[in-house]
Amino acid sequence: MAWDFETDPEFQKKLDWIEDFMRDEVEPLSHLGMAAHGPLGREKFIKPLQQKVKDQGLWACHLGPELGGQGYGQLKLGLMNEKLGRNSLAPTVFGCQAPDTGNAEIIAHYGTDKQKEQYLWPLLNGDIRSAFSMSEPTGGSDPLTFKTRAVLDGKEWVLNGEKWFSTNARWAKVLVVYAITDPDAKDPYKRTSIFLVPTDTPGVEIIRNVAVGGGGEIGSGSEGYVRYTDVRLPYDALLGDRGAAFVIAQVRLGGGRVHHAMRTVGACKHALDLMCRRAVSRTTRDGRLADLQMVQADIADSWIALEQFRLMVLRTAWLIDKHKDYNLVRKDIAAIKVAMPKVYNDIATKAAHLHGALGVSNEMPFMRMVTSSLVMGIADGPTEVHKVTVAKQVLKDYRPDNDLFPNYHEPRLREEAEAKFAPELAEIREQYAQGRKAKADA
Repeated sequence: MAWDFETDPEFQKKLDWIEDFMRDEVEPLSHLGMAAHGPLGREKFIKPLQQKVKDQGLWACHLGPELGGQGYGQLKLGLMNEKLGRNSLAPTVFGCQAPDTGNAEIIAHYGTDKQKEQYLWPLLNGDIRSAFSMSEPTGGSDPLTFKTRAVLDGKEWVLNGEKWFSTNARWAKVLVVYAITDPDAKDPYKRTSIFLVPTDTPGVEIIRNVAVGGGGEIGSGSEGYVRYTDVRLPYDALLGDRGAAFVIAQVRLGGGRVHHAMRTVGACKHALDLMCRRAVSRTTRDGRLADLQMVQADIADSWIALEQFRLMVLRTAWLIDKHKDYNLVRKDIAAIKVAMPKVYNDIATKAAHLHGALGVSNEMPFMRMVTSSLVMGIADGPTEVHKVTVAKQVLKDYRPDNDLFPNYHEPRLREEAEAKFAPELAEIREQYAQGRKAKADA
């Protein structure tokens, strides 16, 4: 029987190094703001840290050795991402930042040699950024409502349409664009294709940048609202087969959902840590916050919810490693996607509340966490869609019984049980009858 909750000692050494590295070098750097994110800052601050990660053999661990990674399974990635998830800069330092990781994976899996040379290796080295240009203003992420079209004109595709929330479009060198190529295909899920579009292609326009959350100027942010107007692309700009966008998307999004959940575990743990530090530090006229039962209840509820979520995420990671097929783990992936925003929101909200006015200010991270939790309920498919997936996967293992009363009706179950144990019941009744007779005779 194999059932273990311990980490391999050799891998634990890697996790310990990540913990120290995060605390001593990554987290302090994240407080420099845009100074660390601009071109000069990346050269001065980010790349030296990336090199340290590479020296430890921890760069892009989600990729196989042929792509410069370690080929770690999802369980190891889950344990790593718990630590990376508490700081938004960490994925970039470790070569696993979204959306570049997912884009690199599908280019590695479906791209031609030319596409890999042009985009994959620069992405893996951290030399360029990419954007995932799928959602649209009119229909969100539902592929059956897409309006963006790519039409063949001789040996070229002509792309027209608008995309919404194309993350990192303003910094990207290449856009991974979803467009309808076969509107009359009988199978609606084979009408869409994927294209690799350089951002400097004529006709590509960022209408504006959109920020997540309140505050800031309209037009700031990293979510691109992109318009494609008569964008001409060579035929080989197509990624994978024509009409295969939905299949490719599931490969990409399945892993992305799991990695979001892994990092959310780390973010929740960070919020809980800050909540507990506040509780033992802050005093009122009645003593420490930690001594108040309502505060204790919030901390207990948060810890329990986090541990439940963490175990579900790690079990899902283990199942992916076991089956090597995201489709066989659809129910579990959808379940953690459903649980993620609620657990994150509940813990972040409690942490903010416990810090009072400071907690809802921009001098603490909690309001960003609350906003992020709402994003997690929308990104890679809304919560409602994933609940439907969970329910369908659960229900497919059940068969109907159409009698007047269900076959689990207790009178029926009792009748069946009495029939099954009839000899034993008869023997017991006989013994009781003999006992009563003997008592009466006495």
